[in-house]
Amino acid sequence: MANFEGRKKEVIAIIGGGISGLLACKYCISKGFDPILFESKSSIGGVWTKTIGSTKLQTPKPVYQFSDFPWPDSVNQVFPDQQMVLEYIESYARHFDLFSHIHFNSKVLSLNFEDGGSGDGEWNLWGEAYSYSNKGKWNVTVQDTRAISPQIQIYQVDFVVVCVGRFSQVPNMPEFPQNKGPEVFEGEVVHSMDYSMMDSSTATNFVKGKQVAVVGFQKSGMDIAMECSTVNGVERPCTVLIRTPHWNLPDYFPWGLNLGYLFLNRFSELMVHKPGEGFLLSLLATILSPLRWAFTKYIESYIKHKHQLAKHGMVPEHSFLNELSSCSVSLVPEGFYERVEEGSIKLIKKAESFGFSKEGIVLEGHATEPIKSDLVILATGFNGLDYLKHIFESKKYQEFVAGSDDSAAVPLYRECIHPRIPQLAIIGFSESVSNLHTSEIRCRWLGELLDGKFKLPSIKVMEKEIAEWDKYKKRYSYNKYYRRSCIGALHIWYNDQLCKDMGWNPKRKNGFWAEWFQPYGPMDYIG
Repeated sequence: MANFEGRKKEVIAIIGGGISGLLACKYCISKGFDPILFESKSSIGGVWTKTIGSTKLQTPKPVYQFSDFPWPDSVNQVFPDQQMVLEYIESYARHFDLFSHIHFNSKVLSLNFEDGGSGDGEWNLWGEAYSYSNKGKWNVTVQDTRAISPQIQIYQVDFVVVCVGRFSQVPNMPEFPQNKGPEVFEGEVVHSMDYSMMDSSTATNFVKGKQVAVVGFQKSGMDIAMECSTVNGVERPCTVLIRTPHWNLPDYFPWGLNLGYLFLNRFSELMVHKPGEGFLLSLLATILSPLRWAFTKYIESYIKHKHQLAKHGMVPEHSFLNELSSCSVSLVPEGFYERVEEGSIKLIKKAESFGFSKEGIVLEGHATEPIKSDLVILATGFNGLDYLKHIFESKKYQEFVAGSDDSAAVPLYRECIHPRIPQLAIIGFSESVSNLHTSEIRCRWLGELLDGKFKLPSIKVMEKEIAEWDKYKKRYSYNKYYRRSCIGALHIWYNDQLCKDMGWNPKRKNGFWAEWFQPYGPMDYIG
């Protein structure tokens, strides 16, 4: 069994100053370690540092908060905006004195493990008797981004926590046939990442007076379309290209009932087949499947009614449970479909593939004129896996992290540890319904592991559990989003496993009704 007990002098490196990195830093400090956090930018906050000005929190404030640092009373909005969220994160870092551990403007270029002679990629000690007297070391190559000429420094550390996240670093760029890419377009093409880096006035001037087309219908695509329609109105409507319609929520109270009572409590999870559930729970999930179907249809009927999806031709082919299980549910910006009605936003559905002409966008398989545009914004997401994979110098480790085509994108035990990569954790890459809450309990779990409070099972057992979770993801995720590593519809079952590892009571409520029917959130895991 891997044992980290009694190693307070061991050096821990944390990569990334977003939510997960700050939490990892805080809980390493709480266990007596002195971590070094490398942040490539000049400030903390991750995706909240620079984002679209109109962006608001996607989950209600009580669900998105640190368990030991509640939101201040001065923030009375249910969905705080970007600036409020960033200030809250910065207050957390100041309160727990995290800034003294952060190296800003320090970009980690690569990680290389010196294994003491056991062979590259041949790690098999997580589940064996393991002494840190003969452990390996990670070489962390870091570049000072402030220097005019590259200044490189190599840090040697005992353990690495990678917190780079899925939604930064590498934009996901579509591939185009020859002579149909942006190079033939006479207008301008940017990724939503570039747009989000602009301040509000710059972004306004950037789109003002232009025919704008937005490619993508997730959160950033909708936010950008709203901002463009506000600036240009019906005179120059913003065109949104949609490949896949989604069950995006108008609010969290379908027909007046809190969504948490339908999908985010223990009872709701009884209706879902779970990894390692056993015969009785499997039978119960099968018996309750009609109720699961009814809950799903209840939500879908509300969304269809509120947004008039049938009228707009926007009814998804997959279920709301698939959407939740893929962590692809978003809140629709207030007034979005009203803008569609008035004509300042135009929706182009089933835009499976597209290319460019001189004048604008050409939809493949559509006998239509090009969508004339001056500016195209690609809200096509990020390829975080590419960045995560290539941070490792070892080709073997790159292959381990990437996973195979028929398995989870990043095969991690407890969504934190790769069984074949030594002395390293990956936090925040796997998503949930509330990423802050999930990252916090993962970092608490990691802190207890590093402190020797529990031991990991054998590599064989870890890989078996990863395969069980992979089956769950295949079963419930919408196919296009299966590789997102999401635990959305089973966050309580997942938290229970972490609690049991740490020796905590996984049942956190008082009373039968509360335990089974009330939604679970961060404040249930205080102490």
